[in-house]
Amino acid sequence: MNTSTSSTLTSVVPPSPVATVEQQRILDRIAMQRERLRTRRAARAQAMGSNGTATEDTEESLALRAAGFAREHPLAVAAMAGVAVVAGPRRLIRWAGVLLPMLLRLRR
Repeated sequence: MNTSTSSTLTSVVPPSPVATVEQQRILDRIAMQRERLRTRRAARAQAMGSNGTATEDTEESLALRAAGFAREHPLAVAAMAGVAVVAGPRRLIRWAGVLLPMLLRLRR
């Protein structure tokens, strides 16, 4: 192989792809979402670390988590509310009596 040919082959660098404006907007949104997730993960890790030293009200943390879930998944909450309306209060109380102990065991 000729040395001049090999040097030109190794020096050829493919051009880096340039994102369009729309693609750049999407990449920026992805970067912002990743940063939010990192921040949320760090805050959760910090809260879990301080959870052992400070006693928190369990009902308050459950309410905060339920509010966070409702904020992140509004369609799921609406679907659960629709099922609850259709099922009726007597059936809901019966199922809560079955499911709540199982959920509490899973938390441990």
